[in-house]
Amino acid sequence: LVKDIVNEAVDTMKLAAHQKDIVIEVADTSDIGAVYGDDKQLTTALRNLVSNAVNYSPTGTKVGVGARRVGDGIEISVTDQGPGIPEADQERIFERFYRVDPARSRETGGTGLGLAIVKHVCANHGGDCTVWSRPGQGATFTLHLPGYMGSLEQGVSGK
Repeated sequence: LVKDIVNEAVDTMKLAAHQKDIVIEVADTSDIGAVYGDDKQLTTALRNLVSNAVNYSPTGTKVGVGARRVGDGIEISVTDQGPGIPEADQERIFERFYRVDPARSRETGGTGLGLAIVKHVCANHGGDCTVWSRPGQGATFTLHLPGYMGSLEQGVSGK
């Protein structure tokens, strides 16, 4: 279920967010439904997005996580109030090891693989990940995934 993926990804980032006085606001995802696939991979992809949002957001800001059904698909979005990503870099940020600002590597940690993993997981699930961002206005990353159309009682997420 989408709500389980969202809850698990957010739960793992609560301490890091708390340490930076960042509030993670999660929209109600209880009636969104499910995505067919590997729940661990999907949780990892979403956790990478939430982690980036927390790491790149200034102290005292908010990170938003929400999901919605769009036709037969599901979109899960993570929005931050960070520095934003210049348009020229937006095509490359999903490449392995690419960094918009290599000088920030020590400050934010990580390997530069997080967004490449997100893109790979989405592709493996028949979906995609997109970004909207403007410098100074933060960023929104959206996972676009096919929704599961079977009975939710069967238990989904590929099990």
